[in-house]
Amino acid sequence: MKARILVVEDDTTFRGLLRTIIQREGLQVRETAAAEEALAMLRRESFDLVLSDLKLPGMSGLDLYRASRTDLAPPPFILLTAFGTIEEAVDAMKEGVADFITKPLKSPDALRTVIRKTLEEGRRERDYLTLKETEAAGLPPEELIFAGTAMKAVRRLIGEVSPTLTTVLIQGESGTGKELVARTVHLLSPRRDAAFVAVNCAAIPENLLESELFGHERGAFTGALQARRGKFELAQGGTIFLDEVGELPLPLQAKLLRVIQERRYERVGGSKEIAADVRVVAATNRQLAREAEEKRFREDLYYRLNVFPVDLPPLRERNDAIPALADYFVARYARGAGKPVSGIDVDALECLRRYAWPGNIRELQNAIERAVILGRGVLTRDDFPASITRPTRDTDRGALLEETERETIIRTLKGCDNNRRITAEILGISRRTLQYRLKQYGLTKGE
Repeated sequence: MKARILVVEDDTTFRGLLRTIIQREGLQVRETAAAEEALAMLRRESFDLVLSDLKLPGMSGLDLYRASRTDLAPPPFILLTAFGTIEEAVDAMKEGVADFITKPLKSPDALRTVIRKTLEEGRRERDYLTLKETEAAGLPPEELIFAGTAMKAVRRLIGEVSPTLTTVLIQGESGTGKELVARTVHLLSPRRDAAFVAVNCAAIPENLLESELFGHERGAFTGALQARRGKFELAQGGTIFLDEVGELPLPLQAKLLRVIQERRYERVGGSKEIAADVRVVAATNRQLAREAEEKRFREDLYYRLNVFPVDLPPLRERNDAIPALADYFVARYARGAGKPVSGIDVDALECLRRYAWPGNIRELQNAIERAVILGRGVLTRDDFPASITRPTRDTDRGALLEETERETIIRTLKGCDNNRRITAEILGISRRTLQYRLKQYGLTKGE
């Protein structure tokens, strides 16, 4: 569908020039000479963009912009301005105006470029409005999911790939929010009204994983008293999220590859082929390229999954997001626990910003939940574990991170009576990853 542009310009000749340039771009144009009439048109009709002169008889272009903001989904504005009013146009951008163009036009291409850019940004912004549904799904709002400067590039990538059906591979350390990003991809896709089915490949026993993914027929194995649909069948028409896909055993990797390539599969013990109308989003905290090189992961499957990779930065690389994340978690847990906790004081917040967070957002979430239980009013550093709040003079960041992670594992193991399964679940990692870390930090002596 062609985008609709509203042109507001009192100079008849210049308005005609704008109309010609825009129509040659294949866009629809409506036009008027007065901002008052433009406002009435905005109330009656839907537009994708408004191109308005800043100086108009009566209501100005900026006044028109401000008046339009009361609408439910107002279109973006580009202001046309003479050289003498550039400063006013810059101030208008601070209020939210998308862009401005100086008069007379340098070239038709300059106008076309700005219009294309603004329409594309407007499309993405409208798509992100669907993320208001995330609260109903128990998810944080999108400004939390993408909080922090380091997440700007991730947000752009997600905005680009979500409307397609392309397979996405989300990579990042445990606790960085990979499932939240995967759900965001689904909510911004044409499949948003269908199911989002998540599978933690590391949490399901290997002998049950194939049945969990593809289902089974009655009598397929001991205990299969009736036929059962698998996750791929439950996700039909929607999105399947394969979390910790790097943990899949090699035989099952071959079967997953076939599903992605041929879009067909069979239930365990069955012979009937089932069409897989499913979008695949996978996630891993492993370096799958290295795993493939070392033959621990099928190279052909890696290339099938890695069509559109998205790398999530760890929390230590986006600590400018910590205040916003902390406020959200404090309000959430205070409300849930019925505790009169209203925030975090400056000193405690600075401690949170300095800490390396080896467990990333999940660790921050757990720390704040604990602090809310212990605290009253405004949380202080005394409400948080000493391992988070104590100052350190260690300037070797890598050594600091390893020591913090080692201490976290030791503390969690001790609290779980050395039960590794429960420890792995609390830390949000697989048992295989926990075993690797125990060996790495010399915690398996005597075994």
